[in-house]
Amino acid sequence: MSQLTGIRKDHRSRVGARELLEGVLDVGSFVSWDRPVALDRLPASYAEELRAAAAKTGVDEAVVTGEGTVRGRRVAVVVSEFGFLAGSIGSATARRIVELFERATAEGLPVLASPASGGTRMQEGTPAFALMMSITAAVRRHKEAGLAYLVYLRHPTTGGVMASWGSLGHVTIGEPGALLGFLGPRVFEALNGARFPEGVQVAENLYERGLIDAVVPLDGLAEVVERAIGLLSRAEGIAPARPDVVRTMPASVAEESEAQREERVWASIATTRDPRRPSVRHLLKYGARDVLQLSGTAQGERDARLVLALARLGGRACVVVGQDRSREPVQAMGPALLREARRGMRLAAELRIPLVTVIDTEGASLSREAEEGGMAGAIARSLSDLVGLRTPVVSVLLGQGTGGGAIALMPGDITIAAEHAWLAPLPPEGASAILFRDVGRAKELAAAQRVDAWSLLEAGVVQEVVLEGDGAAARPREFSERLAGAIGAALDRLADVPTDSLLMGRERKLARMG
Repeated sequence: MSQLTGIRKDHRSRVGARELLEGVLDVGSFVSWDRPVALDRLPASYAEELRAAAAKTGVDEAVVTGEGTVRGRRVAVVVSEFGFLAGSIGSATARRIVELFERATAEGLPVLASPASGGTRMQEGTPAFALMMSITAAVRRHKEAGLAYLVYLRHPTTGGVMASWGSLGHVTIGEPGALLGFLGPRVFEALNGARFPEGVQVAENLYERGLIDAVVPLDGLAEVVERAIGLLSRAEGIAPARPDVVRTMPASVAEESEAQREERVWASIATTRDPRRPSVRHLLKYGARDVLQLSGTAQGERDARLVLALARLGGRACVVVGQDRSREPVQAMGPALLREARRGMRLAAELRIPLVTVIDTEGASLSREAEEGGMAGAIARSLSDLVGLRTPVVSVLLGQGTGGGAIALMPGDITIAAEHAWLAPLPPEGASAILFRDVGRAKELAAAQRVDAWSLLEAGVVQEVVLEGDGAAARPREFSERLAGAIGAALDRLADVPTDSLLMGRERKLARMG
């Protein structure tokens, strides 16, 4: 992070509430929801501070709330004004934030929050500090209603604000260069007699560490908000896809000789190992109408080999979690990837939109780091979350499917496999080494273990196979569009299934496998 060293954020200019609202909302669309703040029962000296802050900033509290439109889409907004007593949260501020979330929830509106605050207002002490619990409860109720919550963190955001409503967004974006963190650096310096390390509490570093999804300047915020709200509006312009998929094993495959089966299965394995084979990124690039990529677990981990995105496939808004085999440098999958994937599962459940998982992996890491990082537990918890997820799940076996790292993203209501995709407990060479102490019988063993898509279809592990035609590597756009069509059609079939029926159907599917 050498590029961040030496930056002193306390000397940079700050984006005020008015500037934020003008920068993201459509011109003239803002309508205030704020009620006047009563000062008559406050101590005279404190009331005078508040009057002076209001005169200085042109607002009567440290947050401004209301609604407006972003490129025609209605959204509720709560925006900090740092110039008002450092954006600190007092009892009136907290009530205003809570009321904003309650009204947005009642009216079914997404919320865009943009904090810029030093935290709790010291003039009001512990009672004000305790109100971060009330704000968090209001945010939780809003999210439990399946409504979107977007956060744009401005410079600076610290303390109780960062530790409550600033860190609970479905999508969280940082202002470039913003100081963001729990501990205010001035407090650290006063308590410890030394400066806090440079470059740690900077938006760009939080992004690299998987704590926020992106760093976006104010002039790019409206586009991101509009796309997010559009994606999270669930279904728009549904055009039923009619993909060319197969749901029963073709007679030509069923009638193969043993030697023919060995050659076909091994050819499929070689096909999926072709570095030119389309990945989950091709699926989103060519098959999705819109994509908003997210990043990290929001808890300090990020794996570049996982794609986490909001997307629209076949007209349906969904969360996509995909293993990206094509990512360089090639490295085995670690537990952080699955913890990031589980964030996608939680997003889908909270937003009440479907989840699409894409499996394409050489397998989980076999290393000390993976063991100490909890690889086995990460697989188990991913499996458990998917089995019980209370929203539709479509899983896609795109290419290689090796070991627990592949199984971890497989449970779904409908599982789709690409024609040459495969699933095995180990790479065929590894299985051959275990059984025969020789990797030379991998081809024979792959066929015997029934790892190929057609065998998986026959066993009930997958429900559909998407044909690859002349080859996915040769025609990545055509293949990706065909696969996206199959996913969209599956999402349409699941759209109106009651949650309890989904869960029972998922359990029955798992019970019938084999």
